[in-house]
Amino acid sequence: MLRCLSRYWHPILFSLIFTLLFFNSASYANEESADIEENSSETAPLTLDTAVEVPDALWQPAGNESVEAVPTMAVTPPPPLEPPPVKSVTLMLDWYLSPQHAALVIAQERGLYAAQGLEVNLLSPADPSIAIKLLTAGEVDLALTRQPLLHLHAHNGAPIVRIATLIETSLTAVIVLGEEQLETENTLAELHYGYTTGEGRDLSIPRLLPRSVQQTDDFTAPINLHFDPIRAMREGQIDAVADGYYHTLPQQLATEGINTHTIRFDELDIPRNDGLVVLANSDTLVRRADTWSRFVLALEQASHWIIDNPDAAWELLISTYPVLENDINASAWEDILRRIALNPAALDSRRYTAFETYLQQQGLIDDTLPVSRLAIDPHAL
Repeated sequence: MLRCLSRYWHPILFSLIFTLLFFNSASYANEESADIEENSSETAPLTLDTAVEVPDALWQPAGNESVEAVPTMAVTPPPPLEPPPVKSVTLMLDWYLSPQHAALVIAQERGLYAAQGLEVNLLSPADPSIAIKLLTAGEVDLALTRQPLLHLHAHNGAPIVRIATLIETSLTAVIVLGEEQLETENTLAELHYGYTTGEGRDLSIPRLLPRSVQQTDDFTAPINLHFDPIRAMREGQIDAVADGYYHTLPQQLATEGINTHTIRFDELDIPRNDGLVVLANSDTLVRRADTWSRFVLALEQASHWIIDNPDAAWELLISTYPVLENDINASAWEDILRRIALNPAALDSRRYTAFETYLQQQGLIDDTLPVSRLAIDPHAL
């Protein structure tokens, strides 16, 4: 009987197993089809008709008052930038104010110093000989002088160096009483000379008075005029000034009925030199290099404006300092314009080397100084 039941049970069991496998396969196929459709919808390219759902985390309702609107402009302006501190500079003139100082005045009046962050105070010395002394002592920041005096003071140990040139040619010459005539070394040697600075005493007088003349019994030694050549010539104390300003002294003497004529230094074989230079203290040169560079830049801008606007420059000059308005200065203005340095910082090294060589040849110095000890371009520091 068991054998009989076994014969019918096997087909039923196989039918049941086959049915279970069929339903399981169909269910798996449906899940795989659904996964394929889902994946195909995720990877399918978006089109204009594709519905895009934004996650709630990225969606901000329009009515949400807690969200502040982004401002389109600054609500309050930023605090104003503080201007850089203004540096004060004191400059001692070589003598009383004159048209040869025009670049210094114009730079002041046109705000060119202020544009460079500088406040420059121009001072006139009671005694022209103290300008370089005050500079070496640190009492002033800058001082004016002539190139020959720069060489002489530097060889005496003064810590000074040229940083700019205002006038490119010598402003002094030998001013001799009387009408111009054919003069020789002998006639010039017979004159009685006066001088105002070391330039006249050490440079021009030795060329006018040979050593043989100075050793004669009737030789009259040159005298120090203490910066008052007009009085000395008026009173007949001297026959000639060895270092007078040829732009003004002859005209001033002419107003008193005193005729003169001029002998330029190049006629005495004295090398050409800068007529007016700005000096700084060499001990503080590197530390203040930026200040001097900006100062000289203001001078350059002033010089160019003067050349481009000579009439306006003259009017500005005399309106600022009415004491300068006179016929003598007015007649000298045009000639001074031709001598103004358009690039005050530019350094003619050859000129300074040649002057050192000349001083050595004349026995005034033992050894020559390097140009860098005498003059520099402040923009190159």
